[in-house]
Amino acid sequence: MKNILFICFFTFVSTAFVNAQELKSPDGNLILEFHLNPEGTPIYSLSYKKKEVIKESKLGFIIKSDIMLNKDFKISDTKFQSENSTWKPVLGEQKEIQNHYNELKAELVQEKSKRKISIYFRLFNDGLGFRYEFPVQDNLRHFIIQEETTEFNLTGDHKLFWIPGDYDTNEYSYTTSKISEMQSLVYNATHVSLAAQTTIKNLATQTPLMIKTDAGLYINIHEAALKNYPAMCLNVDDKTYSLSSHLVPDALGNKGYIQTGSFTPWRTIVVSDDARNILASKMILNLNEPCNFGDTSWIKPVKYIGVWWEYFTGGGSTWAYSDNQDVVIGSTDFSKLKPNKTHGANTKHVKEYIDFAAANGFDAVLVEGWNEGWEDNTAFKKERIYSFTKAYPDFDVKDLSDYASKKNVKIVMHHETTSSTGEYERQLNDALNFMVDNNYNAVKTGYVGPIIPRGEHHDGQQMVNHYTYVAKEAAKHKIMVDSHEAVRPTGLHRTYPNWFAQESARGTEFEAMEGIHPDHTTILPFTRLMGGPMDYTPGIFQGDLSVYGSKKNKLSTTLVKQLALYVTMYSPLQMAADLPENYMRFPDAFQFIKDVALDWDETYILEAEPGDYITIARKTKGKQEWFVGGITDENSRTAIIDFSFLPKGKSFTATIYEDGKTTDYKTNPQSYNIRKITVNSKTKLKQKLAASGGVAISIK
Repeated sequence: MKNILFICFFTFVSTAFVNAQELKSPDGNLILEFHLNPEGTPIYSLSYKKKEVIKESKLGFIIKSDIMLNKDFKISDTKFQSENSTWKPVLGEQKEIQNHYNELKAELVQEKSKRKISIYFRLFNDGLGFRYEFPVQDNLRHFIIQEETTEFNLTGDHKLFWIPGDYDTNEYSYTTSKISEMQSLVYNATHVSLAAQTTIKNLATQTPLMIKTDAGLYINIHEAALKNYPAMCLNVDDKTYSLSSHLVPDALGNKGYIQTGSFTPWRTIVVSDDARNILASKMILNLNEPCNFGDTSWIKPVKYIGVWWEYFTGGGSTWAYSDNQDVVIGSTDFSKLKPNKTHGANTKHVKEYIDFAAANGFDAVLVEGWNEGWEDNTAFKKERIYSFTKAYPDFDVKDLSDYASKKNVKIVMHHETTSSTGEYERQLNDALNFMVDNNYNAVKTGYVGPIIPRGEHHDGQQMVNHYTYVAKEAAKHKIMVDSHEAVRPTGLHRTYPNWFAQESARGTEFEAMEGIHPDHTTILPFTRLMGGPMDYTPGIFQGDLSVYGSKKNKLSTTLVKQLALYVTMYSPLQMAADLPENYMRFPDAFQFIKDVALDWDETYILEAEPGDYITIARKTKGKQEWFVGGITDENSRTAIIDFSFLPKGKSFTATIYEDGKTTDYKTNPQSYNIRKITVNSKTKLKQKLAASGGVAISIK
């Protein structure tokens, strides 16, 4: 269904402001006001149900060198349109998405210079998206962005759920604080051990930024459709409570290289007085371009296990085949090196994983450390680190490919670049052809460490283009991509549905390193997951790593919370991340991971409060079955689960996986209980969750 109306949802006012205009959302709850101030600077403000969300805020750019593209404008034309259409994602949280908005396009021109920009504002019922267009024009063709001067002026000292502004990593723990408290907390927030860090010197935060006001409004600021442009962080003025765009620079300090006839990404502000509506919003997806792949039948959800967690446990398994530190790709004969006897990615061991996957209904097995080069994976100082087409002597590519095929299991390719991206692009075509030849249809890419070309950043324009290039090239080979340590997602999985998951945040691996806070997974859906699915890698049953010998870390959750994450953390790519033997110790709990779906007809946000708790129900695509996941932070609580999402007049059997009476995430995390009850659409269940605990329910 598509219905586009060219009509005017605006008020035209002639006052002290120049060409003041008003735009309303389809339901009338959101109102955008736009005008030029006396200096000719574009100004916008936003309100929700008559409550101020964004105070008057400036728009525009400074382009090199010190050319002000943020004042001295006149409005040359305004255009209004409305769209109300629906579309179907290839993979997603619901089978159909409504795209309903009212739009204002303001065309601006500077009287003296004759330079032009246009600003598009789209108001949805769940928020505002706006972006800039640089029209083709006679006196501006190629230019360099010195700074984008977009502002988001807030109305008070709001509560933020934030990570520090950084050009190279999203893997920080979240801090919850008032804006005025950030400066006192930023030192501890940034002084942590990460593989690559370039923190912003002034007070700044990353997007998606989750905000809660004293007036009870929930505000989420991010961006959509990030292509050929640097990612946006946010400068923070903790005195005026103002945020402003801070684009990631390149090695020369330039922010972006632009040719007219192009658009910036959308700046997005999702707003509601109900936290559940933030999680339900599909505005960011709606602001991305539709998929133009002719055939998407090869893009499938993937539930996988992998030769991965054993590298983090301290049990002795390694990525590298030998202990030689002086390997040279293309010269070293690895068959003549002495094996270290701890290499995890060997043929015999991988076959054991394939057997386990086949026996338990998993789609695939990820294998890290299969390829030449892991002995000396030195970031930044070395450019050619790996071969992406040559396996170690103990990894028989052909034998394993045939073995997996007979078991109806795929092997997930692993391409760790250690951020030597120029070298990866040189090998990419050969690597993708190698995958096709050996029956691989998905790849996990990695970008650990500082970027080569040196001086570039993970979230700068060059790397943004790299990630989309890899996704597009992979699509030509019918290969799906799961990128780790990449720029945070902005809904591009609508345009490139084969780019079906990313890490780009602090994931489960940190449970084996510096740790994860109990509230982390109650914040991520309101922040990182606003832009797209996360390969969080849940499902760790043995949370006390001291049992393996060398690690003293303990998981920050109960076992049942690990189950619930499969529902609360949406992804069409989900890993059962623990070792197979730990699943065999708890086969009844493991059943939920085997059963839970990955692709959905509908999603119902039942309860939500950022940093505290989330309860979500989802209906499996094409089936009369549902799954519920509920999680809490370090505080125990009683979840109220309303089953009104079920079809009326029918009863169903619900299998409930719950924390036990003595469950404690610090001292007794593996205690759980499984029970069955009959439920219908009138059922309301009061369910106790232990501290950092959860509940998982399957309904059939």
